[in-house]
Amino acid sequence: MEDNKKHITGEIKMAMIFAAGLGTRLKPWTDRHPKALFPVNNKPLLQRNIEYLQSFGITRMVINVHHFASQIVDFLEEHHYFNCDITVSYEKEEPLETGGGLKKAASFLAPYNPFIAINSDILSNLDISAMLQFHLQFRPLVTLAVTGRSSSRSFLFTKENQLCGWRNHKTGEQRIAIPGSDNIPKAFSGIQIIDPAIFGLMVEEGKFSLVDLYLRLAANQTILGYEHSGDLLVDVGKPESVQIAEQYFQ
Repeated sequence: MEDNKKHITGEIKMAMIFAAGLGTRLKPWTDRHPKALFPVNNKPLLQRNIEYLQSFGITRMVINVHHFASQIVDFLEEHHYFNCDITVSYEKEEPLETGGGLKKAASFLAPYNPFIAINSDILSNLDISAMLQFHLQFRPLVTLAVTGRSSSRSFLFTKENQLCGWRNHKTGEQRIAIPGSDNIPKAFSGIQIIDPAIFGLMVEEGKFSLVDLYLRLAANQTILGYEHSGDLLVDVGKPESVQIAEQYFQ
């Protein structure tokens, strides 16, 4: 771990964009297109997130694909990969979810400490540089961008912002990783900064969620929440959020 930390810099040089999902909440549009190419004011979500990352000097990226993968590749080629160094990670048989997708792309991500991962259907003006400074100050395994907004599902945190569980507010299901903790609910924003040491801790194979991985690791690894409730954040995976997104993201 000490050798790994020597390579930590004050900037992020690599990102992963999760773009392999089926986008079922955006049907019928996603019956013929990948969710990542859904337009907001005539600009696809994927392009918006590539440009968002570029605005912080991040030009190396991995994008995982499955659903209508060829459309995403064609889009990137048509735009000359937005003058970025972009690697496409193909999930041919089935989408591997966030955990499986991250693990499949490990060989591209592992050399970069730390790296950022973002869901393709999230739009935000979160200051990645400020989030990185938080990450470098506390050196957790993962820093999760979170807010206090209302959500059907929440991560649970201690008063020190350490991940300690998860709750489904609709069903009442709750998973506690650190018994006796404060269990303060906060909604995950779909943006996270990750130490590549996480790849050595993954025993899961195939299709799995980062939520499940984090809840398994939380008892023995430091996973922190980064509060950014004052920022713009729109989950465009929800149809009712499209008009909201178009108000704020021109």
